[in-house]
Amino acid sequence: MRLLPLSRDGYGPCSAILTISNASCEKHNNSRLGLRSQISKPPPEPKWQSSRASNFIKSSCSTTKYPALCIQSLAAFAPSIQQSPRQLAQTALSVSLDRARATQAFVSKMKKFKGLKKREYEAINDCSEEMNEGVDRLSKSVKELKHMGQANGQDFLWHISNVETWVSAALTDENTCFDGFAGKGLDGKVKASIRGRVINVAQVTSNALSLVNQFASKQ
Repeated sequence: MRLLPLSRDGYGPCSAILTISNASCEKHNNSRLGLRSQISKPPPEPKWQSSRASNFIKSSCSTTKYPALCIQSLAAFAPSIQQSPRQLAQTALSVSLDRARATQAFVSKMKKFKGLKKREYEAINDCSEEMNEGVDRLSKSVKELKHMGQANGQDFLWHISNVETWVSAALTDENTCFDGFAGKGLDGKVKASIRGRVINVAQVTSNALSLVNQFASKQ
């Protein structure tokens, strides 16, 4: 199995192609991850409308822990997000879910890597299980937010609390995955190849949780 070099955000090989722009790099990664059709893109819209949507995303992302990554991962979906806090949160969760699924699949494949030490295999296996749980929780959060309709009052608080709890738990799963590789005995290509991907997913998930909290605070 051949390990691919990571990009600047630790999530793909496109940094090896120096002529690719940041936007193209993000497009490449989204395509590589198989970003699902649930994040629909409407036809092109007037520039002034697109500009408002982009500014809304930038403003919302400015309060997250990783604003640059937040903008980079969501900018392509400005036409569908518009200026809707709910759609912004929904899209952020969907992006996080797709990246978590791709990372879980990658980690699972790493268990078949030849020459693994026992400690490395155990760490990868544990990480795979943690990522699998994270994917399950993110999937639940996406469905919960999508199907809560126009809930308000106590009903809204119950639904949004479920979403926040699941996303927070998924973030813990992702961090636990990487913590399993602590120690000098696990340095090297295996750790490095997983590290960048897990960190990227954790950062995207952290941003998604922040945007969900923003949406909840505006209701």
